Amino acid sequence: MFDAITEESLGAIAGSIVLATFAGVYVYSIVWAYGDAERRGKSGCLVALLVFLVSWPLGLILWIVFRPEPR
Repeated sequence: MFDAITEESLGAIAGSIVLATFAGVYVYSIVWAYGDAERRGKSGCLVALLVFLVSWPLGLILWIVFRPEPR
C-alpha cells in the first residue's frame, strides 16, 4: 500500500526544510532591519531595501556595522 521512503524523497524533504528555513531567516532579517532602523530614527524602507537588494547577508552586515546609535 505504501511505498518505502527512498533516499531521493528524504533528500527532497530535507532540501525543502533547508529552503524554508533559509527563506524564513531572510524575511525575518529584512523585517528586523526595518524595525531597527525605525527605532533609530532612520528610514525603515530604505534599510529594508538595502538588506533585500545588497547581496544578503552583506546588506544585513552593513546595516549592523554602520547603524546609528538609538535615540
